[in-house]
Amino acid sequence: METQTLFLAWRAHDPRHQWFPVGRLDLEKEPKQRYRFRYVHGAEQARAEAGFCPLLEFPDLDQGYEFDELFPIFQNRVMPPTRPDFPDYIRSLGLAEHADPFEILSISGGRRATDSYEVFPKIKKDADGSFTCRFFLHGSRHVNQEAQERILKLRPDENLYVTLELTNPASGLAIQIQTEDYHMIGWSPRYLVTDLVAAMADSCEYSAKVVRNNTDHSYVNEQVLVEMHGRWHDHEPMSGEEFRPLVD
Repeated sequence: METQTLFLAWRAHDPRHQWFPVGRLDLEKEPKQRYRFRYVHGAEQARAEAGFCPLLEFPDLDQGYEFDELFPIFQNRVMPPTRPDFPDYIRSLGLAEHADPFEILSISGGRRATDSYEVFPKIKKDADGSFTCRFFLHGSRHVNQEAQERILKLRPDENLYVTLELTNPASGLAIQIQTEDYHMIGWSPRYLVTDLVAAMADSCEYSAKVVRNNTDHSYVNEQVLVEMHGRWHDHEPMSGEEFRPLVD
């Protein structure tokens, strides 16, 4: 069975609010279920550029950590299924009620107000080069009032435009998401920019649509769930040095 992978990103406490991939969590289900956490080279970059410190649960950058259950730092970012509002929470993520913690984290991001970490999945590239990824629209609170009003009217399956922004004041390069009637409604997460730009440069086969619009988004940090399809010919997603584990 294929290994499932999530990455852990850290947001720096600087004026640019830089995001760095710092860790990799793998789930292997055969021959028995096993979770493995390792830091990636992005953690060294984050430490050098922005003062990143290892997590208390994983104090050594040069060590791998294994456990037969999901590590508490990740499990605590998933709503317990025993809560009465769990079905509403799962629906807000566009998932089935039997979704496992890995699936939940891959969409929710596991964000908490008490720290600066976010979880995201490794994008899977199919044999024909195609891919599908889902993410919550970022930065909607920074768009103009007219665009915010347009966001409230977004409907499931509504098509969206994906455009490249070269002069974003925070990150330089960014991926804008627009409606078909030309309202700029937000951005993709920064950690997806490199791979989405590669899809846009590699072919014209990319598109995006609305999956859910949680107008009452009390269960999630962001409101609009977006799905993007694309294709790469030569690019391998999340294969840069910053994503490579520090230990084998």
